[in-house]
Amino acid sequence: MYEHDVIVVGAGGAGLRAAIAAHEEGADVALVSKLHPVRSHTGAAEGGINAALRQGDSWEDHAYDTMKGSDYLGDAPAIETLCQDSPEETIQLEHWGMAFSREEDGRVSQRPFGGLSFPRTTYAGAETGHHLLHTMYQQVVKRGIQVYDEWYVSRLAVTNHDDTEERECHGVVAYDIKSGNVEGFVARNGVILTTGGLGQVYDHTTNAVANTGDGAAMAYRAGVPLEDMEFIQFHPTTLPSTGVLISEGVRGEGGILYNNEGERFMFEHGYANNVGELASRDVVARAELTEVNEGRGIEDEYVHLDMRHLGEERIIDRLENILHLAEDFEGVNALEEPMPVKPGQHYAMGGVETDENGETCISGLYAAGECACVSVHGANRLGGNALPELIVFGARAGRHAAGADFGPAKITTGKTADTELGEVETPVEPGAVDAGDGDAVADGSGTALVDPTQTVESALEAERARVEHLLEKDEGVQQAELRAKLQRSMTQNVNVFRNEEGLEQALRDIREVREEYQDVYVNDPSRTYNTDLIQTIEMRNLLDLAEAITLGALARDEFRGAHWREAHQERKDEQWLKHTLLSWNDGTPELWFKPVILEGEEKEYEPKIRSY
Repeated sequence: MYEHDVIVVGAGGAGLRAAIAAHEEGADVALVSKLHPVRSHTGAAEGGINAALRQGDSWEDHAYDTMKGSDYLGDAPAIETLCQDSPEETIQLEHWGMAFSREEDGRVSQRPFGGLSFPRTTYAGAETGHHLLHTMYQQVVKRGIQVYDEWYVSRLAVTNHDDTEERECHGVVAYDIKSGNVEGFVARNGVILTTGGLGQVYDHTTNAVANTGDGAAMAYRAGVPLEDMEFIQFHPTTLPSTGVLISEGVRGEGGILYNNEGERFMFEHGYANNVGELASRDVVARAELTEVNEGRGIEDEYVHLDMRHLGEERIIDRLENILHLAEDFEGVNALEEPMPVKPGQHYAMGGVETDENGETCISGLYAAGECACVSVHGANRLGGNALPELIVFGARAGRHAAGADFGPAKITTGKTADTELGEVETPVEPGAVDAGDGDAVADGSGTALVDPTQTVESALEAERARVEHLLEKDEGVQQAELRAKLQRSMTQNVNVFRNEEGLEQALRDIREVREEYQDVYVNDPSRTYNTDLIQTIEMRNLLDLAEAITLGALARDEFRGAHWREAHQERKDEQWLKHTLLSWNDGTPELWFKPVILEGEEKEYEPKIRSY
């Protein structure tokens, strides 16, 4: 049994920043991660960090762009916190030694990005996330922060009070990939989930194989609501063969999209008459797929992204790794020919419901980064807003978990007087096959409170039993078959364009896979570096999150941001200016809603028609 004040689960951008912040508050903090920190998927972030740093720009303008980009589903206190704190956090990275690109006068470079009214995306070539990871990991090492790398956290240690909001998180249980041991971690002050995205729900994604939504799924089963899960961002420019990301920085520098007729379709077909390729990501992704669906795609699959006109010097200075990606994965020399691109799953706007300090409705449990929903991105995230979210809300969660007092939060968590119960008709029964299949620990003493160590020991016992069951079973179905089936259905039915028939089919497929998962087994009997075991545990998380995405998408019968419904081609502010939430109620997903907070520090954001 290990014990620390604060345990951070996941060591990407949000996790590293949370750990540093908690350490600065005087906490004994540890990072527990299934990957070595510098292998975290934050390293794949290419574009940059939005921050109002220059004369002529302001955090207020950044906040307005973010709210507009969110299609007015972002919460103003979260958006304003992001935009106010980002400049200081970005400068802090520079002081820690992050190698930002520079102008000739010595200032850090900033480039235009989609949906921004000012070129405020601060970058380090096209490898911003890579530099950010290494910069912050260096600070973790410098401070002597304990890192348990290649430890896979698979269960939260949470008490099971009937009322979710009376529950307490006292730690986690993790599988040591190197030894095969399953051990408990007691958190005296708090657990911070920073486990990143859920891209492996889909088969064409920019996300790494490790992005299986572990933190969001564990929190969901422990009783924390998932918020706005239907809003999945499909990045407009991914390589067709692999899903590898081609940075929005290419378009920010002046890259142009063409169809098979050589038309610059963003302008010529009226998708974004003012800014063309620099419209927000949801607009560009829909435009590309419309071109393909109407027969103007190349090989009926993709469009072309051309940056040749930028010139070799500028490309090598600002976008060099894009050349390597195009050459390595598509065999294209982007200095001499256009690159093939098509939309691919990229980001989850939804996630674990938190307030602006990262705290959930369960005492002692926090979340930050992509696995969380604060909500700063609403229905659509602007490019360049993911990395500031990591550092801003990672820092706030770390400080708060370590005992810093930020005063009362403006964003509520859990059910309140504003809660509106919802319902959605489904073709099959959603949720667990076995009722009560959650991760909250039973209270064996019969009293209202559970000793922290006892809570972790109970969770540890349950997780060891699950691992033993999976390893001892010698026949059944393997996770790879189930994962492929789930991913195909989600890509086909819950993609950029959605309709009721497809969403219902996805729920049927998810139910079928969930029932088959009851007979899953691990073919590899070894105890060390057992990737088959890890992926089998991850599979459960993918199922729960795929279902949450699809239920939210079926319930929300409007067109907002990244959520497009064939039979509902308008934004319905009177009905849907609210967040979708799902709670795991004894194994059954419970749908409910809470209003969006449009009232900011000094102004109220008025929903307007979103055009670019």
